[in-house]
Amino acid sequence: MKIRILGCSGGIGGRHLRTTSMLVDHDVLVDAGTGVADLSLAELGAIDHIFLTHSHLDHIASLPLLIDTVMDMRIGRPVTVHASEATLAILRQHVFNWLVWPDFSEIPSRETPCLQFQAMELGQRVDLGCGRSITALPAEHTVPAVGYLLDSGSNSLAFSGDTTSNDSFWPRVNEVANLRYLIIETAFSNKERALAIASKHLCPSLLAEELAKLARPAEVFITHLKPGQIEQTMQEIEEGVAGFKPRMLQNNQVFEL
Repeated sequence: MKIRILGCSGGIGGRHLRTTSMLVDHDVLVDAGTGVADLSLAELGAIDHIFLTHSHLDHIASLPLLIDTVMDMRIGRPVTVHASEATLAILRQHVFNWLVWPDFSEIPSRETPCLQFQAMELGQRVDLGCGRSITALPAEHTVPAVGYLLDSGSNSLAFSGDTTSNDSFWPRVNEVANLRYLIIETAFSNKERALAIASKHLCPSLLAEELAKLARPAEVFITHLKPGQIEQTMQEIEEGVAGFKPRMLQNNQVFEL
């Protein structure tokens, strides 16, 4: 399993800042932020499954345009969008509603759409073929949200999604015997701790409290840094998070499991 980071920023601005999305091998996306727009037409057309952590714009910004772009390539083999039922309801009501964007689950017809939705429950494991799987993990955010565990059969990568302090996440991660990587958000610096708590994100001091709950060795990478606070936040992480030595996730970074 090869995981390519298409975007990992908490905002935009500059050539290398793209919002959250990961390309798994050639056929699966985890989230569909602005980084998806850098893929070629052929790469977009090869995507069969999209797993969304939640409905916020920085994680779905490219989804409507992706579906529109590949529509004529996907008739009879629709792209499947996987998410919690609550997230899918938001997409149907507020995005694919014929007002903001056409409902591609009815195009070119309800019988042969180019988009289909598949509800996913917390803890549910989806087989991606070739020994690969993805499992929904608990997240705690301002809207219904999940993280994901990507498992190649040999190694696993856990992704927190957007989340704040969350005791439910760690028992699921700690039981993963082949855990190799953890990608976890830290959106704000410590000076914004109150904002992090209110918006249900992490800051370095909260991150330190969360990583103390991780009972397995793993390489830890930080995602979702706000563009204006990157250097300060990473410095606070380096100074305040002992043991795991978290590194900043990079756009176009590749993980092989």
